[in-house]
Amino acid sequence: MYDVIVIGARCAGSPTAMLFARQGYRVLLLEKAKFPADTLSSHYLHLQGVALMQRWGLLDKLRATDTQAITHQIYEADGVRVEGFSLPIDGLRTTYAPRRFVLDPLLAEGAAESGVDFQQSCAVNDLIFEDDRVVGVKYTTPAGVQTTERARLVVGADGMRSLVARKTGAPNVIEHARLTCVYYSYWANVPADFELYERPGRWIGVLPTSNDLTLLMSYFPQSDYGVIRKNVEPSYLDAFRTTAPELYERMQDGERVEQMYGTGHQENYFRKAYGPGWVLVGDAVTHKDSITARGITEAWVQAQTLTELIGDELYDDRALRSALRRYETSLSNEALNHYQGALNVAELKPEGRTDMLRKLVGHQEQIDRYFSTLSGAISIDDFYNEELLDLLDMS
Repeated sequence: MYDVIVIGARCAGSPTAMLFARQGYRVLLLEKAKFPADTLSSHYLHLQGVALMQRWGLLDKLRATDTQAITHQIYEADGVRVEGFSLPIDGLRTTYAPRRFVLDPLLAEGAAESGVDFQQSCAVNDLIFEDDRVVGVKYTTPAGVQTTERARLVVGADGMRSLVARKTGAPNVIEHARLTCVYYSYWANVPADFELYERPGRWIGVLPTSNDLTLLMSYFPQSDYGVIRKNVEPSYLDAFRTTAPELYERMQDGERVEQMYGTGHQENYFRKAYGPGWVLVGDAVTHKDSITARGITEAWVQAQTLTELIGDELYDDRALRSALRRYETSLSNEALNHYQGALNVAELKPEGRTDMLRKLVGHQEQIDRYFSTLSGAISIDDFYNEELLDLLDMS
């Protein structure tokens, strides 16, 4: 019998398994893919996430890969352009946007080195219940053998279409309509910083990533999905041409080196986070439009929070219920603020944002503080301090 079984070994599951194992628990980590394996992603690690990697002892491993360091950010919209970067967290002021076939195996390796029993190519088929409590899982091994394992706690880190959420009947407690669709690809010879371009109905994201490539993403209104999906590449290129002309010129000297990737299924929800014998992390518990690229970082925050709250009290019924309740409450604080922030951006109506940023031009400290709200270095409440409000009033 295991203490904890974690289903899903990508950005939410591997850190959760690793942190439980470092607390001395016997942990089984099950992953349906075989690493390295790519997946749809916006890739970016906000400073809050980079700081957690350093805390976990994994940052040097990421730095040893060919993933480019990011130290400068640009935002441009109609009539405004600001440049700068987030204020530091734990002395760090460099971020990264690794490919998932780089990042996910690195995280899984960190889990295995911490004592986790990591098994790939395993399809979890069902949960085991006793007296309405989840007590284990049924899964198929790579050899095709049907097997079961039991645990005190089953963690669903199995994404937006979570089997754990489905089998336990975890309802959506917050839900909003889809707002955007997104298409992206990877380009060679397009030098870039972390760049964002916006106009009504369009959002462009640019990130240096692994293998000396640049990730170029274009967001469109969800209402356009039916048209865009039938005409992807011309729509994608036209979005760059009309939204970021200077970047479009840079693209003419580069080359798209991979296929187009994309989705029109960017769900927005919070699910019930836990129940008897089970808990959800990552996209399994909350998913929002990827336009602010907060998913990876927030999954890591959840892993850290959950494991810290449970601590050494996994087998104390009352303490475990309290820890899971406090974990769910934590999601309604910072995570809910970032959720609402993503939905605001995903409306693709930049006017209010651009009006404010125009007033910050020439005030570099305030520009960096604005970028810090995205990175997690400063909360939205702290951002609107007396100095900023005075500046906005004077303007």
